[in-house]
Amino acid sequence: MASRHLFTSESVTEGHPDKIADQISDAVLDAMLDQDKTSRVACETMVTTGLAVVAGEITTKAYVEIPKLVRSVIEDIGYDDAAYGFDCHTCAVTTTIDQQSPDIAMGVNTGGAGDQGLMFGYACNETPELMPLPIMLAHKLAMRLSKVRKNGELGYLRPDGKTQVTVEYENGRPSRIDTIVVSSQHSDKVTQKKIRADILKHVIEPLLPKKLMNGKPIKYHVNPTGNFVIGGPMGDCGLTGRKIIVDTYGGMGRHGGGAFSGKDPSKVDRCEVQVAYAIGVAEPVSVMVDSFGTGKVSDDKLTALVRKHFDLTPRGIIEALKLRRPIYRRTAAYGHFGRGDFAWEQTDKAKLLAKGM
Repeated sequence: MASRHLFTSESVTEGHPDKIADQISDAVLDAMLDQDKTSRVACETMVTTGLAVVAGEITTKAYVEIPKLVRSVIEDIGYDDAAYGFDCHTCAVTTTIDQQSPDIAMGVNTGGAGDQGLMFGYACNETPELMPLPIMLAHKLAMRLSKVRKNGELGYLRPDGKTQVTVEYENGRPSRIDTIVVSSQHSDKVTQKKIRADILKHVIEPLLPKKLMNGKPIKYHVNPTGNFVIGGPMGDCGLTGRKIIVDTYGGMGRHGGGAFSGKDPSKVDRCEVQVAYAIGVAEPVSVMVDSFGTGKVSDDKLTALVRKHFDLTPRGIIEALKLRRPIYRRTAAYGHFGRGDFAWEQTDKAKLLAKGM
């Protein structure tokens, strides 16, 4: 008998309140790294009706006009009208920022990790991006939802939105798409019937992988509550770091618990490998590889190969992946992984590991 199960992952658009917060935090980080590559940044953001609050611990030689930057990010996302309940022109922006603790800096300055913590990386061959299918398809639907809003194809949509994809697995492999959920904020001048028809035609259908549409019909839920006019920070308070599963692998594989956005690369939550660190210590306290039984050699051997071919100190990872560049705002929506334009997506060292097998 075939083993079957359903697995679900979600994504959100750049206009989701938590993602607004992530993008503001990463925009602050990028602006500081652009002027001072040694900036130490731990920037947190909260957005709610009419208000954005930026807080954190930052040590830098850079000067950034944070309120102006915050308004620019909010405008880019699409909140540029008071009718949306959150407006780049009129929202209040407050900042409360201190310097990084000298106790932390003492350990980081010598090449140590900027915090303790454990991180998990995950890869599989379900998609060309080496990502699990449910989260990859959810991201693509969310990106397309924003695209048809911004290009005017579905101009009545508003910035906030969520997607969710349920995939049926048979013997550990995706066999068909079971359910797709798309919720999008919208104008109050459009019917739900039109929204459903337009999102099916312009958002969902162009992205469906044909080979996974066999068997039972896909179940579609478009704006299942029946209305989504109030959204964004007016509908829900947004916080940096509250979408850590969306940012990684959609729940497929384990998660160490650390958030990403607003942190300079000395904060080890940025690392994309399965390691754990002690604060102020350069070498990881543990490294583990789990191939889930698919490796050609033992997991112990794979772990040894990783230790041999990768410098897993924070400084080594920062240098190898060129992490002191202002690249982080681009990661703050639609996932940090599975996007080929980032250095951590390269698989060039796979051949080195293969030679040792």
